[in-house]
Amino acid sequence: MLPSISMNSQAQGNGVLNSRDAARHTAGAKRYKYLRRLFRFRQMDFEFAAWQMLYLFTSPQRVYRNFHYRKQTKDQWARDDPAFLVLLSVWLCVSTIGFGFVLDMGFFETIKLLLWVVFIDCVGVGLLISTLMWFISNKYLVKRRSRDYDVEWGYAFDVHLNAFYPLLVILHFIQLFFINHVILTNTFIGYFIGNTLWLIAIGYYIYVTFLGYSALPFLKNTVILLYPFAPVILLYGLSLALGWNFTHMLCSFYKYRVK
Repeated sequence: MLPSISMNSQAQGNGVLNSRDAARHTAGAKRYKYLRRLFRFRQMDFEFAAWQMLYLFTSPQRVYRNFHYRKQTKDQWARDDPAFLVLLSVWLCVSTIGFGFVLDMGFFETIKLLLWVVFIDCVGVGLLISTLMWFISNKYLVKRRSRDYDVEWGYAFDVHLNAFYPLLVILHFIQLFFINHVILTNTFIGYFIGNTLWLIAIGYYIYVTFLGYSALPFLKNTVILLYPFAPVILLYGLSLALGWNFTHMLCSFYKYRVK
């Protein structure tokens, strides 16, 4: 995870951090602590990370309540435990291998697909989206400009990971059971089921992203993050009318990648 941008001051009498608190809350210190824990599996709370993954499907608001608690106890919005990232990486690897199997790819083709999905689709796109959302939220959504009211970059990345996980499970796991025998059959039922899964997955991404930023009490007008629902639903209806099959496009793109 990249460093956090926000430092919500814990003031002493005159409102200035003492040297120990200042060192503890620097972006570099947070980054070092996170990266150090990334290689210490015994210090990770995988049970809690799994709980978060479950509730991202059933009640994502509960996940963001925990972010509030972390801010109160550790003075940062972003996760300080990389367990969620590790479990997400495992899910990504397993589901991508499953995709390679369903698409009848060879061993080396599957490895190439895995590397592409991990470093381009997840990390690369995630860094781009997180940075864009971090910039937009700090530039246009903050109620009052102050160091105490900045959206942390690390939190923006966490929001992306939270929203990406349901999308990953729907498109890279649940969809696998329908690809060959239903979705890729060039029938209306095929692209209806496939495109509906895409609609649900993207809908989850938009909604969980909205919840992430609306959970920050110093942001305003976060409802605009729900506006992409309109063009997505319009595109979904258009795809059914014209017979577009998004899953077929994705599979063709994956095969092209690994050539």
